[in-house]
Amino acid sequence: MQMKPKSNCPLHSFEPCKQLDCAWFTQIRGTNPNTGADVDEWACAIAWMPVLLVENSQQQRHTGAAVESFRNEMVKANESSQQVLLAVAQGGATPQTLLTAK
Repeated sequence: MQMKPKSNCPLHSFEPCKQLDCAWFTQIRGTNPNTGADVDEWACAIAWMPVLLVENSQQQRHTGAAVESFRNEMVKANESSQQVLLAVAQGGATPQTLLTAK
């Protein structure tokens, strides 16, 4: 059973929604972050908040994953640089010979 909320506005003493006469009545186009279904609907901006918060959370997770991936690449690059510097400091090779050997 799918529940359908009444179209009562909490900003106007729960009177019926004014829809297009209200500045908060907004069209959203895109993909529903919960179901993956395409969305092209008009509704109150307040009613859209839960959907938009879920989408925002998903985007933050993607950003966090990208930052972590970048961090891991930087750690690898720093370790390589440290190995080159240690080899040079121990007097066994020059940076050019170490870099061309890899």
